[in-house]
Amino acid sequence: MSRRLVEFLNEIAGILYVGGILSHIVIGAVIGAPDAGTAAIVYQYKLISAYVLILPGLGLKILCDLSLFWIWNERAWWMRIKLALIAFLAINAFVFLVPMMPELLALAQASPPDAPVSAAFHALEAKEALVGMSNALPLALEIILGAFKPGLFGERRLQTA
Repeated sequence: MSRRLVEFLNEIAGILYVGGILSHIVIGAVIGAPDAGTAAIVYQYKLISAYVLILPGLGLKILCDLSLFWIWNERAWWMRIKLALIAFLAINAFVFLVPMMPELLALAQASPPDAPVSAAFHALEAKEALVGMSNALPLALEIILGAFKPGLFGERRLQTA
């Protein structure tokens, strides 16, 4: 596999990952959870898109970045920081966010469809929102580092000298 192919796959992975996240934000903002039936539909969509877009995109990003690091010896500081950021994003996704989605779906489905969602649903939804928001800065930095590959720390001095 060539480096160009890995970099291309990394772009596709970013589209899947970020696109899935943006779709979660949009559906939540547009539809929300006015009643349990709507909340169940929204969280069914979020769960499926997490399995189809977000997790495969994140997994592919991790594989591509690790390939660049280990196979093509991309050891610049931007890559090291990018790997740390992607590790943070992966922990948030696999440990916190994705396990919350089936719980939120179950809480929405537990109420009659035309009834309001429960207080437990709102509490878990608020927790999901906070964890999701904690991804914003690391994700933005990870994307910027991958796109611009800046010289950092000693690398900058070597480039400008």
